[in-house]
Amino acid sequence: MGGFDEVLAQPFRLRFAWSEGKGAHIPDFLVLAAGSWWLLDVRPAGLIGEEDEVRFAAAHQAAAAAGWRYAVVTGWRRGVLAGLDALSVRRRPMTDPLGLEQQLLSAVHRRPWQFGELVDQTKVPAVARTHAVRLLWQRRLAVDLAQPLGDRTWIYPAGTV
Repeated sequence: MGGFDEVLAQPFRLRFAWSEGKGAHIPDFLVLAAGSWWLLDVRPAGLIGEEDEVRFAAAHQAAAAAGWRYAVVTGWRRGVLAGLDALSVRRRPMTDPLGLEQQLLSAVHRRPWQFGELVDQTKVPAVARTHAVRLLWQRRLAVDLAQPLGDRTWIYPAGTV
């Protein structure tokens, strides 16, 4: 998703009946994104129990009746945490006597680059790799963490992914 137009936390209390009796559930979020409404629940996959499944089924039915989409967010996409871990190793202060960070920022502001091509735009590509990762950690450059970070990963100006 590129962005959200509206996000409401715990938007309502849903009351429902099921074969075991009556129940209630407060969904986590109602989101308007790209012209469609999403009702969302957030729960780590390992913590979803039988009662949660009943609550989520009721929320799904309520969302469908309202013309909304429904999803349970159970965790990060595979590889996202590994990507964040790889970026975090460059969180410490560094000096940049060769001016590689400015070279990287200037190149990306002209157009997006794949990581390997981006560092090749600098005077010292091997050293620029470290600085590019640091700029990603600082959010001065942007990357889609849905894919593993590598030479073919697209790098964008901050605020555009």
